[in-house]
Amino acid sequence: MKAKTQAPSITTGPITGQLLLFFFPILLGTFFQQLYNTVDTVIVGSFVGTNTALAAVGGATGQLVNLFVGFFIGLSSGCGVIISQYYGARDRNAVSKSVHTALAFSLVSGVVIMALGLALTKFSLRAMSLPDEIMPEASAYLRIYFLGMIPNLFYNMGAAVLRAIGDSRRPLYFLILSCLSNIVLDLVFVVSLHMGVAGAALATILSQAASAIMVLYVLLHTDSEVRLNPRELRMDFGWLKKMIYVGLPAGLQSTMYTISNIIVQATVNSFGTNTIAAVTAYGKMDVLFWMVINAFGIAITTFVGQNYGAGQVKRAFQGFRVSFALSAFATLFLSAVIWFFGMDFLHFFTKDPAVLAICWRLIHYVVPFFITYIPIELCSGTLRGMGNSWMPMIMTMIGVCVLRLFWIFLAVPLHRDILTLMTAYPISWITTSVALSLYLFLTRHRYHPKNLAKQNEKSTAV
Repeated sequence: MKAKTQAPSITTGPITGQLLLFFFPILLGTFFQQLYNTVDTVIVGSFVGTNTALAAVGGATGQLVNLFVGFFIGLSSGCGVIISQYYGARDRNAVSKSVHTALAFSLVSGVVIMALGLALTKFSLRAMSLPDEIMPEASAYLRIYFLGMIPNLFYNMGAAVLRAIGDSRRPLYFLILSCLSNIVLDLVFVVSLHMGVAGAALATILSQAASAIMVLYVLLHTDSEVRLNPRELRMDFGWLKKMIYVGLPAGLQSTMYTISNIIVQATVNSFGTNTIAAVTAYGKMDVLFWMVINAFGIAITTFVGQNYGAGQVKRAFQGFRVSFALSAFATLFLSAVIWFFGMDFLHFFTKDPAVLAICWRLIHYVVPFFITYIPIELCSGTLRGMGNSWMPMIMTMIGVCVLRLFWIFLAVPLHRDILTLMTAYPISWITTSVALSLYLFLTRHRYHPKNLAKQNEKSTAV
C-alpha cells in the first residue's frame, strides 16, 4: 500500500492558520532533533558526573558538528526552495528530477563529510583551544558521531523534500520515534554499560539511522510527485546547479554563523572548564528560542516558495507579516519564561554552584536581546523563498562574522569577562537585522507579479 503524503495547499486559505499548522510540526520536529544532544547532555551530566564529560558533549563538539551539518542543511534549503517553487507551479517532472538529484547529493555529501570529520577531529579541537582534560572524551564523541553522517544527512534532505510540499508532520513523527529510541539507548549504553560519552554518541547515530530508514520508506512508497525511484537516483548536474545557486548562500551563511561561534567558543575555552560547562548548559536552555525562530524561518521559506512559484507574490508578503507578528509574540513569551525559570531548568544539567553562577549572568544579559534576532531569520527566509539567497548571505557575513571577529579581537582583550565576550551576539543581531529589514523593504518592488517571470529566470538560471 502506498503511503499518502497529500499535504494541504498553502497557496490558498487563511494565512495565519496555515502558517501555524505548518509551523508547529516543524517546531516539534526541531525540538525532538535538539533532544538528541540534550538527552546526551543530561544523562552524561547526571550519570558520568564530571564537568569534563559535560563539556565534551557540548560546546566545542556541538560547534564542529554544526559547521559540517549546518552547511549541508543550508544547501538542502536550496533544494527545498526549488522543489517548493515547482510544486507550487504544479510541474511534476521538475519536482521529480529535483528530488532524485537532491537525495543522491545527500548520500555523496554524507560520505565526504564523514571522511573530513574523522580526519580533522583532533586538529579542529586543538585549534579551538580545548583543554587537555576534555580532549579524549570530546574526540571519542565526535569520531563516533561522524560515523553516522550518511543517514544523518539523508534524513535531513528527505525531511526537506517532504516539507517543501507542505508535509511537515511525517518528519515530526520520525523524530519523535528516533528520539525515544535515543533515550532508551542512552540509558543502555551510558547507565547500564558505563560507556560514557562514547555510549551517548553511539546511541545518537543509531537513532538517526532509524529516522533515515523511516523517511526512506515514505519516499519509496508515496504516491505524490516526490516519490523515490532508486533507478533514477543520480545527480543531474543541471538541476544540482539550480539548487546550489539558491542553497549555497544559505550553506555559507550557516557556516559563517558557526565559524564565528567557533571563535567565540575558542575564547570561552580560554576561561576554563567551569565557563565551558556553563556555556554548554546555558546553550541547552536558550535552544528553546532558536528552535522557535528557526521553525518560523523554515515555515516562511516554504510558504513564500510555494506562493511565489504559484505567482501569488502579494500573498507571500502577507505571510511574512503574519509570521513576523507570531514570532515576536513567541519570542517575548519565551524570553520571559527563560528569564524567570531558566535557573530551575539548568539544575537538570549541573549542580555546581560556580557553573550555575555563570549561567545566571548569561541569562540576565543575553536573553533580553532575543527579540532583535527575528528579522534576520524571517527576512532571510522570505528572500530565499523567492530565490534570492546571496544578499542575506553577504549581509550576514558582514554583520555577524566580521563584526563579531572585530569585537572578539578588539574588545575582549581590554576586559576579559564572559559578558564582554557575549556582547558580540546582540551587537551582530541588531546590525544585521536592521540591514536585512531595510534591504527587503527597499527591494520589495522587484517581486511585483509583472517581474515574476524575469526574477524566476534569474534565480534558477543554469
